[in-house]
Amino acid sequence: MQASTERHAHQEPLLQRLLTACFAEVDHSTLQLLRERLEWVDVAGGETLIRQGAPGDALYLSVSGRLRAYRRDEQGVQRVVREFARGQIFGEMSLLTGEPRAADVVAIRESVLVRLSKQSFEELNARNPLVFATVTQQLIRRLFGKPVSPLLERPVTLGLLPISDEVDMAAFCERLAAPLASRGRVRTVDARAMQAALQPHGASLDHEGPDLTRAVSLVLDEIEASADFVLLVGDDRPSAWTQRCTRHCDELLLVANAAHAPELHATEQHFLLNRPPHTGVAEVLVLLHGPRRAPVAQVGRWLQRRPIADHVHVRLQGEQDFERLARLQSRTAVGLVFSGGGARGFAHLGVLKALEERGIKIDCVGGTSMGAVMAALVAADQPVARVTDLARRAFALNPTSDINPLPVISLIRGRRLQRVLKDAMQELLGAHADIEELWKSYFCIATNYTRAREERLRTGPLLEALLASIAIPGALAPVVRDGDLLCDGGTLNNFPVDVIRAQRGVGVVIGVDLGSSKVRSIEFGQMPGWWQLALDKLRPRSRRRYRLPSLTAYLMNVTNLYSQSRREESRAGVDLYFNPAMSRVGMLAWHRFESIAQQGYDHAQEVLAQAPPELLNRLGAR
Repeated sequence: MQASTERHAHQEPLLQRLLTACFAEVDHSTLQLLRERLEWVDVAGGETLIRQGAPGDALYLSVSGRLRAYRRDEQGVQRVVREFARGQIFGEMSLLTGEPRAADVVAIRESVLVRLSKQSFEELNARNPLVFATVTQQLIRRLFGKPVSPLLERPVTLGLLPISDEVDMAAFCERLAAPLASRGRVRTVDARAMQAALQPHGASLDHEGPDLTRAVSLVLDEIEASADFVLLVGDDRPSAWTQRCTRHCDELLLVANAAHAPELHATEQHFLLNRPPHTGVAEVLVLLHGPRRAPVAQVGRWLQRRPIADHVHVRLQGEQDFERLARLQSRTAVGLVFSGGGARGFAHLGVLKALEERGIKIDCVGGTSMGAVMAALVAADQPVARVTDLARRAFALNPTSDINPLPVISLIRGRRLQRVLKDAMQELLGAHADIEELWKSYFCIATNYTRAREERLRTGPLLEALLASIAIPGALAPVVRDGDLLCDGGTLNNFPVDVIRAQRGVGVVIGVDLGSSKVRSIEFGQMPGWWQLALDKLRPRSRRRYRLPSLTAYLMNVTNLYSQSRREESRAGVDLYFNPAMSRVGMLAWHRFESIAQQGYDHAQEVLAQAPPELLNRLGAR
């Protein structure tokens, strides 16, 4: 594994940049001493660098490539813990604690690292404790899920493979490289460019063998060292160069014409099927759409045939989807998450209006309960004015007024609400839309009553998912999906910041929380009887003695108690936090659409006016 310094001379400038980024607080002389103690290490794709249970004798900094950590539980089941990309330190936990290695670390592809031995680390720490502090800080960030700089997280080398006919890869790469160029240096390498780069090394793609493999690795190392993004463009057939692209990338974009048949391409059959799990980089399906969109059922068929980590829709007319793809690939995408809250959810529309006025683009969105409904409107990628008008018309008639005369399983029949959602989604997306058809990445949260767990719905019928996410136990009937009963997601995760934060590509999170910390005390000693409550209801509201929530509101609030206990934890994961005051707004106040939306807008204007300029810059705000 160990490599000579001469072999990596071309990567010295990159290493210096990474060390400066990682150890920003360390003085120059200590940084130089650190560099002198580092040893170069080469790891082949599929090779194990660290074994679980082994003693911790060193830490590592990734210079290029990608590695994946796997942990075995007591039953011997292995699961992925995380991945390490360029600029990330790992292996430090055992060094700090003296405990054995907690996981296997395997190279997903050919990788280059530098190694700092335990002895050298202790000597440096004695000279400057900031070295220890920096390493500890990175460990804490990883343990607590804190975001790190996109520079240290994003994939550097992207493999791009056409997997259908009529895909102009040269034009696609050019249009993707343009927005990427505003985030760093971009190099596009196809077979012709590689052939030219190999000539000074006396090698050619036409002559396979160990010498060519070494030459290609050297050229790619040199290119990666001088670029922030490398686009490795494969051929439109299963060639040796295409295979190299699949082996040398951090992430693989499979580019297809969405209007074509979703069958596996010859390249996929030759190089991607049955790959060893330790050498498989994440595959992202990019579906290209012309003026006429592909049939609704088509997208699901594309996904069913492939082990896809994510999929992205790209419309060829206009540049907005290429800009969104660039944000996703550079890990600077903007994620938006909405909490539940019944009619209070109209405030989400007001916040959306304020964000749109500031030019803030949303790339990924999700939510719970009413927040799931509003998030679906965002994912349909329509102007805020249109979705606001649609919501206004949809909820004009009280959607929860069809009380069940025989409440065997729910107080509300729910047919009116189902019709409201069905008509709204059909007008916006057409009949029988699936989640995966939405232009932007979307999820909603439901609670799986059958299996007592949180359910993250990312595929399948959109209407069914929405009905499940808003099915408040006792108030609305649950939804049957794959033999399980699903109900309101607010029971377990009413403000799913953790889900949007973990979304591929998301670097900034905007959260709209409709919860309230206000405590409303009861002003009487014991619960009155039903006849006293009934008589009290006949009095004018201002003169009522017993101020209690309605039965439906009581059920809605009780189901959110666990989620309420997680509010502070969720809030900590939000970069731009909105929390309009909704304590005086009933969860069933459907008639107050205009005032609730306006309240959300006014609050958002105040928050945006006070937001740090650096954060607004990351959001692309005007």
